[in-house]
Amino acid sequence: MPISVNKESMRIVKEIYNNPEKYNVAVSRGPLEAHIIDAGIESRGGFLIGKRIVEICLGGLGEAQIELTCLGHLNVPAINVCTDYPAISTLGSQMAGWRIKVGDYVAMGSGPARALAQKPKNIYEKIKYKDEEAETVIVLEGMKLPPEEAIKNISDSCRIPPEKLFVIVAPTTSIAGLTQISGRVVEVGIYRLVEMGFDPNLILYACGWAPIPSVHPDVVEAMGRSNDAILYGGSVYMVVDYCDDKHLEKIVGEAVSSASEDYGRPFAEIFRKADQDFYKIDPKIFAPAEITVVNKRTGKTFSAGRINTDVLMRSIGI
Repeated sequence: MPISVNKESMRIVKEIYNNPEKYNVAVSRGPLEAHIIDAGIESRGGFLIGKRIVEICLGGLGEAQIELTCLGHLNVPAINVCTDYPAISTLGSQMAGWRIKVGDYVAMGSGPARALAQKPKNIYEKIKYKDEEAETVIVLEGMKLPPEEAIKNISDSCRIPPEKLFVIVAPTTSIAGLTQISGRVVEVGIYRLVEMGFDPNLILYACGWAPIPSVHPDVVEAMGRSNDAILYGGSVYMVVDYCDDKHLEKIVGEAVSSASEDYGRPFAEIFRKADQDFYKIDPKIFAPAEITVVNKRTGKTFSAGRINTDVLMRSIGI
């Protein structure tokens, strides 16, 4: 029986739910008796809950550590993540692949609940993964707590009663939200390779690092900084088992953000120039700053890209 991202992650979720003061979160029974964990809307949240959200989003199949690092002349927090189940933990759980929209409420959903709802289905067909559990957790990146209709939509899609649903909400303008987005650095790298036709099941191990940007009260600016942390500051390392070194070298060279025509400007600037329409942005920009891939079959190592400190400094207003 395949490992369950829901079963593994719920151990972390319940530890948080039973110790809200430790994590600066507010817990409550929300609409339809769903369990709500507020990690930054009305509660303070912070780095500790942000780290745990990363591990929940990885389906309990990865670990995260926060450290202080130096970018140029500035010391900033950064997050390290690693997983021995790259395809399942990132594409099968962590990826923000579920858009929740009911009425005027909009949020991006990630985490183990996606594996029950199989959203989006084509991703689960690629990684050949399905999970079945009696309770689940979804992480919402949004500015409001979810209304009753959103809770019903999520629980119905997961085929579980609402009282078995745990919802963690962390806005992009919060420390927890920015931490968990930087913690997606490996997922971004893997997804870019998949978009280029690489089979994610051939990725054996992965780890990554990205700075955690400073907070900003404006949603677009905060979103821009969160993207820049990965596009200009994210580093990914993978071990794969692949039959063709020449092809691997080629795709690694194109799997970094500098391969995009939009590269070189802070993402908020790119976004505004595109009339805040993601579809007008070159999709190649959504990649880590640098990537290193080791082929276990041949022992060869391929690397591309670099950390761009100049753009990162501009992004956070320095």
